[in-house]
Amino acid sequence: MLEIIYAGGWVMAPIILCSILAVAIVAERFWTLRSRKVIPPHLAAQVQEWASRHELDKRHIEQLRDGSPLGRVLAAALANRHRPRELIKEAVEDTGRHVVHELDRFLNALGTIAGISPLLGLYGTVLGMIQVFSAIVEHGAGHADQLAGGISVALITTAGGLTVAIPAYFFYRYFKGRVEEYVVSMEVEAISLIEAIEQGNVAQLSNRVPGG
Repeated sequence: MLEIIYAGGWVMAPIILCSILAVAIVAERFWTLRSRKVIPPHLAAQVQEWASRHELDKRHIEQLRDGSPLGRVLAAALANRHRPRELIKEAVEDTGRHVVHELDRFLNALGTIAGISPLLGLYGTVLGMIQVFSAIVEHGAGHADQLAGGISVALITTAGGLTVAIPAYFFYRYFKGRVEEYVVSMEVEAISLIEAIEQGNVAQLSNRVPGG
């Protein structure tokens, strides 16, 4: 394997660096984008339990905010639960944008690796072909040993670039799809909580108005 890498020339160095970065990003995203960490399954029930016990104080909201990305979105709604619906939605949307930005972290870098890796391979191919034609000019087309070096550079760098690019692009699309699913789930939970908050506020207001 090392002989093949050396035969590919210096272009293999950035290709290998891209592969190391891609593996690190994929491992980090798998760990960070776990379903239980992003959208805890019993979080909505926990919020309802706190509400039923009248425990939606600052401490519980901070605990909710620090627990998960979904918790941050729900905490934004609860922290503004005494305000009008539009202000609650605005707070949730602002928090949601920050949450999505964090969920998308490093994915642009992974997509960039998927894009530049085959270009690096193509660049190595061009350099290899230049070596081939230089050898033909100097030694003629009949010396296969003089041509083999340039051909090996061209083939090895092309294969190396594609070997990095294909899985990098696959995981880039996979993680983007997972983030989109999480966003939809958080939107559903946030809308349900906003509607529950609004119904609770209306009920409180009705109890305060005579004849309501």
